[in-house]
Amino acid sequence: MSAARYFVSGKVQGVWFRASAREQALALGLRGYARNLADGRVEVLAVGDATALAQLETWLRRGPANARVDDVRREDADASEAGEGFVCG
Repeated sequence: MSAARYFVSGKVQGVWFRASAREQALALGLRGYARNLADGRVEVLAVGDATALAQLETWLRRGPANARVDDVRREDADASEAGEGFVCG
């Protein structure tokens, strides 16, 4: 089990980024959350198989159709930070 925290910057708020990230994460069997940050970024915490995390990261670098992703920063995370399922905060 792997865990990663992603900080996504660009035009990522108000464009269904969190909900779309949730759909992607659930399809990949990941748990965690996506939430807006006060500085305009979106934070995504994901826990699961390393291959699924890599696939999610690839998607995060594109985002949904109306988003513009400028940067994605990844950090290792603690799997215990994620609850059950995948939620938008």
